[in-house]
Amino acid sequence: MLRYFKRWIPARDDVGRPAQAVKQGIAMLRREYDGKPFDETSADPDPFTQFESWFGDAVKHIGQDPNAMILATADKEGQPTSRTVLLKGFDEEGFVFYTNYNSRKAKSIEENPRVSLTFYWPDLMRQIQVHGTAEKVPPEISDEYFNSRPDGSKLGAWASDQSSPISSRYALEEQLKQYEETFRDTGIPRPPHWGGYRVVPFRIEFWQGRLNRLHDRISYRNEENGRWIIERLSP
Repeated sequence: MLRYFKRWIPARDDVGRPAQAVKQGIAMLRREYDGKPFDETSADPDPFTQFESWFGDAVKHIGQDPNAMILATADKEGQPTSRTVLLKGFDEEGFVFYTNYNSRKAKSIEENPRVSLTFYWPDLMRQIQVHGTAEKVPPEISDEYFNSRPDGSKLGAWASDQSSPISSRYALEEQLKQYEETFRDTGIPRPPHWGGYRVVPFRIEFWQGRLNRLHDRISYRNEENGRWIIERLSP
């Protein structure tokens, strides 16, 4: 059960800016975490099996987007960027998402393939962090997933030059109409600039919220021989 110590209602001054009391009230936004115990004795030896268990709980209990995850990248200059993407598959090799290969995230991955993923399910008081290396999936895997998408999503992949400036919403919708006409009688193929990435992990951490901020943190670290080392981390 979630317990909030103070209900905070945003207030604004007469010109629409957050009032001073609102700014000061941010520090009072807190909750207590009373999740179920999670320790190294109950953790599955295989982090992917453990992920499958927690992800299954999220699918059951989270109403919208249980597969949403924060993808963090850093470019060659070290500038980090994070954004929400959707997990579209996982196995013992890693975690898969799809995007435009000309996007900002893809360019950062090309410059620096080290990335992180963060799943956060507040209703379950759980978080999973994945640290790994992103690599493109084979074209046939991208084809298979693309062909499973609704036609509107397929056309959107053609119409959007992701991360590039565009003059207006109208211009974007006109591009969509053009591709609708182009592929009206031929089916919609996967764009060559669109496909999947797999994040191959070298570390996965499971976080379970507990009372008094003494959270359970169980880390899996992959050694060079492929063996996973399980460690408890201090909260």
